[in-house]
Amino acid sequence: MESNPSYSRRFFLKTSSVVSAFALIPSKAKSFYEDLKEFVIPPKEVMPLTVTINKKEYKIKADSRTTLLDLLRENLHLTGTKKGCDHGQCGACTVHVDGKRVLSCLTLAAMVPGKNVTTIEGLADGDKLHPMQEAFVTCDGFQCGYCTPGQIMSAVACVSEGHTGSVAEIKEFMSGNLCRCGAYNGIVESIQKVAK
Repeated sequence: MESNPSYSRRFFLKTSSVVSAFALIPSKAKSFYEDLKEFVIPPKEVMPLTVTINKKEYKIKADSRTTLLDLLRENLHLTGTKKGCDHGQCGACTVHVDGKRVLSCLTLAAMVPGKNVTTIEGLADGDKLHPMQEAFVTCDGFQCGYCTPGQIMSAVACVSEGHTGSVAEIKEFMSGNLCRCGAYNGIVESIQKVAK
């Protein structure tokens, strides 16, 4: 009879030791852990939200801790805004709130009612691309395309806020948006083209 290698004596001893250790934990320690878990992790609080995204009003219910990024992607299925680092370091989640660029991964959804949010989906006018979107296509401002929505949203803000005086100024303004493919020359060229 052949022995099964996944059920060796070592496996049996390790498994039975772990099971025995859990059985010996006093019930007071278990209840302390449960009490601690409730204290450390606040309870989920669902709240009604009325948000205006891409000129359309949405009435939804969301957890009070939901970020704008998760609201866009998970609740409203507007997946053009990308989740990159989730720490505000890559710029892939950039959107406009009342015309100013923000990192949606660091913005709570509860902060945007009464404000106008524009995502990459709302930048074009129907089938007519925004001039910055056209420039990115013409100037090869993207390669894999993952960071492109955030790059375009920041690029639009770069032009509208008047940070296009020089290549150095454009690079400084756009420094919060990372392109892992290294399409920076095309991005700067796109911004210069639209700024003209």
